[in-house]
Amino acid sequence: MAGGVVVNTGGGKDYPGKLTMFVLLACIVAATGGLIFGYDIGISGGVTSMNPFLMKFFPSVYRKEQEAERNQSNQYCKFDSQLLTMFTSSLYLAALVASFFAATVTRVAGRKWSMFGGGVTFLIGAALNGAAKDVIMLILGRVLLGIGVGFANQSVPVYLSEMAPARLRGMLNIGFQLMITIGILCANLINYGTAKIKGGWGWRVSLALAAVPAAIIAVGALFLPDTPNSLIERGHTDSAKRMLKRVRGTEDVEEEYNDLVAASEESKLVAHPWRNILQPRYRPQLVMAIVIPMFQQLTGINVIMFYAPVLFKTLGFADDASLMSAVITGLVNVFATFVSIVTVDRLGRRKLFLQGGAQMLACQIVVGSLIGAKFGFSGVAEIPKAYAAIVVLFICAYVAGFAWSWGPLGWLVPSEIFPLEIRSAGQSINVSVNMLCTFIIAQAFLPMLCRFKFILFFFFGAWVVVMTIFVALFLPETKNVPIEEMVLVWKSHWYWGRFIRDEDVHVGADLEMRGANGNGKLGGGAQ
Repeated sequence: MAGGVVVNTGGGKDYPGKLTMFVLLACIVAATGGLIFGYDIGISGGVTSMNPFLMKFFPSVYRKEQEAERNQSNQYCKFDSQLLTMFTSSLYLAALVASFFAATVTRVAGRKWSMFGGGVTFLIGAALNGAAKDVIMLILGRVLLGIGVGFANQSVPVYLSEMAPARLRGMLNIGFQLMITIGILCANLINYGTAKIKGGWGWRVSLALAAVPAAIIAVGALFLPDTPNSLIERGHTDSAKRMLKRVRGTEDVEEEYNDLVAASEESKLVAHPWRNILQPRYRPQLVMAIVIPMFQQLTGINVIMFYAPVLFKTLGFADDASLMSAVITGLVNVFATFVSIVTVDRLGRRKLFLQGGAQMLACQIVVGSLIGAKFGFSGVAEIPKAYAAIVVLFICAYVAGFAWSWGPLGWLVPSEIFPLEIRSAGQSINVSVNMLCTFIIAQAFLPMLCRFKFILFFFFGAWVVVMTIFVALFLPETKNVPIEEMVLVWKSHWYWGRFIRDEDVHVGADLEMRGANGNGKLGGGAQ
């Protein structure tokens, strides 16, 4: 397999230990940090399709929409407004900036306090949005929500990867993506209900209820234990050893503890992680931290999730039907994520990436063709219900493909590949690139829909081809590999190995020897 790395069962060292109830509960609580991100993704598209919300804050969009419906004019362009997309995308710009500050907080104070700060900030933003009197207040609330998302997305995936046993890291880390999908689904259901509230104030309920997931992660973070990695990094070695015994459910943690200490000692030699991450030996991790989140957004998924109600309205669905269609895609998203949870540590990351990419590409071609056949370039058409149902079916298949591949793995893989000395900086780059690309696509989607028409689906389909080829060639398999031994995966890769010298591998003395002479469990090269 081109670009593959063979990892035998157990990959690297098979540390003693089991999945304890303590670790499971800690990971579930931490993963709820994904609720705030998911809730926001789902809620923003719903409220921007509610007429009372548009009338109050974006009257020009409301007039354009009414005119389009009266005159049967171009359906592609009726929601095109830079101010409307700024409402949605301002959050992601704020999250981008916040992620750099979150990197320092995560490293100096620990992962849990970064989560707590994110929850509290999101809570304040939700209150501002629910009480908004004008666009300025609305966008200020969105900025605070974005800061909360930046902190949560920085700390939660790293926390989950550090707490989980290596053989179950994928399953537990994907809890974050599962919570994102649950947040999206809850938001869609709430929008469906609040849109029916007489008096036109339902949008306030939708926006204010973001306080619920914010309170869950803020309160939950207070009860979370620190990870052994974080405790060692901050000099609490005795506490780290006690915590490692507790999270692994065994007294036999000496080997894993020594590897964590070795990694910590290595990290202390790095005074400037932001400068050091540019060194050749970190080249594979740096590339992945930039490319994976960028590709995750270029799948086009947030086009569907942000604007699902708007998109379905554009397809000719009535208000209720468009929101209901968004609920359906939200349900598909949640259930398909469970597929990834069950399979990621068995099949591995690469197989899910490649299968999901093929499925998304096929669905984008079909959806683009179906919309193009009816709307053409004029954007004027009546779509029969059965025809629209087929479009929804393929959109759901596309969402399913994303939900068990690029959705969860886009967060999992970057969070598990960084050595401790650059982990906070690397995760910060991962989050900031994700937020930057999300911001650009959220800001550009409605103008692109207006200008590209149905070709937009083929545009994102072309990117899916590029990213699937990239994974096939350059992403090694990382399942079952202890997080502090990941350097050996890159060292044995057919391309990335050229950037890593033998003397750059420091993962405990015995492991270093095995990695250098090739007798470890990690096989090398393109297979």
